Amino acid sequence: MSTAELQAELQRRERNIKKLERRRERLMEDLQEIEKQLASEDALSASGGIRGRPRNEMNLVDSLAAVLNGKEMSVTEVTQAVQQAGYMTTAANFRTIVNQALIREKKRFKKVSRGRYTAR
Repeated sequence: MSTAELQAELQRRERNIKKLERRRERLMEDLQEIEKQLASEDALSASGGIRGRPRNEMNLVDSLAAVLNGKEMSVTEVTQAVQQAGYMTTAANFRTIVNQALIREKKRFKKVSRGRYTAR
């Protein structure tokens, strides 16, 4: 590349940077306007509009132990029983989480047969 070509390329890139900076400024102004509208509509809660995960009285393992106490259930049955007992979750794969907890907590749960557990 010649010096003239390099200078032309630099100028082209500088113009492109200026265009991008102007576009960014316009977008920032638009964003500020949208945030003002949301605030005036009370769309944002005090916590910033972000929903947290639900808090339960007992952790999952304690809830599983309470549901399984004196009973033998499959993983699916345990999952449903824990949720019916009031355990809240937003997990899409809650059955898998329950299964992992039952396998991990060997001191608290006993595997009776394939896929069936009881509390110790």
